[in-house]
Amino acid sequence: MTVRPAPDFLPLRPNRPTDARPIVVSGATGFIGRHVVPLLLDRGYAVVALGRSKEKARQHAWYKHVDFHEIDLLGNSSGFMPLPGSRLMHLAWSDLTDFRSLSHLETSLPSNYRFIKHMVEHGVQTVLVAGTCLEYGHLCGPIRPETDPQPVLPYAAAKNMLHQQLQHLQHQQNFLLKWVRLFYMYGSGQNPRSVLAQLDAAIDRGDSTFRMSGGEQLRDYLPVEDVAAGLVKQLESPGQGPSHVCSSTPISIRRLVEERIRQHGVKMELELGYYPYPDYEPMAFWGANNKE
Repeated sequence: MTVRPAPDFLPLRPNRPTDARPIVVSGATGFIGRHVVPLLLDRGYAVVALGRSKEKARQHAWYKHVDFHEIDLLGNSSGFMPLPGSRLMHLAWSDLTDFRSLSHLETSLPSNYRFIKHMVEHGVQTVLVAGTCLEYGHLCGPIRPETDPQPVLPYAAAKNMLHQQLQHLQHQQNFLLKWVRLFYMYGSGQNPRSVLAQLDAAIDRGDSTFRMSGGEQLRDYLPVEDVAAGLVKQLESPGQGPSHVCSSTPISIRRLVEERIRQHGVKMELELGYYPYPDYEPMAFWGANNKE
């Protein structure tokens, strides 16, 4: 596995054509959104970026190149109107530090559905939503997009229910729905509780040991820059339905950590088995695509 430095942004087109394709990106300042926005700008899109904090958005070099709106989807976002013919890349979600929170079902699910429904009722023709590999629950081995989800967590159940609601909405509103399930990722802006973020923090502190699980889980990991590029590719691909952005190559968490330590050129002992394995994930699962 090669870990590449995460640039703050890719080269942007200084002068977008007046006929630039309009696209709305929700969650633009989130872990994935901040990497997606510059890719869309570089491809000539007129980006309308949505986020909860204008101050946070201003920290990104792409801020002056987009039309930014400060919107909290958990509140009332019905006043926002998309440009005619816009696409929507929906990356927003709340409480991502607690997958077990009932807020995913009780608050995030209805607010996200209400927002997307509002968007398609006002002219959005293509909707891409970021799903999650956790929708598959305890299924093991290589998993293809057509596999039926079996979510066990409130977060995953809420995502799966949103997918089903939007499929029903298609019977009343004419729009394309691309449901893209994401696997694991790492890079600039990642959740500080993720294993690599905790490892990086331990390295920065100069810790001599790193506590972790047994590390034998097999997972599917990609740099967040590759995930962002995969989402843009899915946006521009023909057709609709569920798909994956994944590496299709499993790697053990222990190997992932060991390679990270080696790349940093430090000496650190692993305290394996300190934490139990998560009870909401199988020991081995990774993404596969329909063509594989």
